[in-house]
Amino acid sequence: MPDEARLKALDNTVSELTKRYGDGTIVRLGDVSHLQVDVISTGSLAIDLAIGVGGIPRGRVTEIYGPESSGKTTLCLHTIAEAQRMGGVCAFVDMEHALDPVYSQRLGVDVDNLYISQPDTGEQALEITDALVRSGAVDVVVLDSVAALVPRAELEGEMGDSHMGLQARLMSQALRKLSGAIKQSNCAVLFTNQLR
Repeated sequence: MPDEARLKALDNTVSELTKRYGDGTIVRLGDVSHLQVDVISTGSLAIDLAIGVGGIPRGRVTEIYGPESSGKTTLCLHTIAEAQRMGGVCAFVDMEHALDPVYSQRLGVDVDNLYISQPDTGEQALEITDALVRSGAVDVVVLDSVAALVPRAELEGEMGDSHMGLQARLMSQALRKLSGAIKQSNCAVLFTNQLR
């Protein structure tokens, strides 16, 4: 157990950090109030329970991955429908250019109030995602899919050109930029990805 002088020094440091950066900057892991996570249901009790927190956590990135045609987009659309039922605003960044409004509506999505973007490049998709998150007005953003995020350099290059690691660098940079904004906005961000 730390001695009293060390505890006082730690308390002073925590107080200073809280003044400088705001409440919740540094807390004890066991502090129950910080363990509570806001969630949005997936519409499936079994999946909500399997996730472990009762649904898709807000203020975090959730990656839904699996083989082609395994229901990743369908799960995202069910989550959007649940968020909309609770009065939430949702956006869908459709890199696959394949979102079906009729199917979406059948799953309960209010298509008249779903914002959709079909960007041309990976950079554009991630900038749009970033802008939506930073607006603070969107509850759920789906990016479908990471596998379809083609960097601009790859699109503009020749067919045989090597573009090793471009997509990985793009995602790494985007996540570094997005993570703080996602937590602050309390937006649930869902990325779909395919098993390779």
